[in-house]
Amino acid sequence: MLTHKQALAAVIQALGGTWDTERAILALRVAGYQPANDEAAGKEARNNLRKLAKDGLIVRPDPDQAVYRLA
Repeated sequence: MLTHKQALAAVIQALGGTWDTERAILALRVAGYQPANDEAAGKEARNNLRKLAKDGLIVRPDPDQAVYRLA
């Protein structure tokens, strides 16, 4: 079973484009993540986006916006 981070990475690599919290939440839900509430879903999505950026998979072109794209 994939971790949330691995599942999100696979979807981002497959679909490309830009990624924000809402799109990441949807991808995680499709991958089977069932958050307790919307706040938990957003926190998990943002955390995984930050981790993927730290790993170099995605970049945040505009530091004023939490929108990412493939590196």
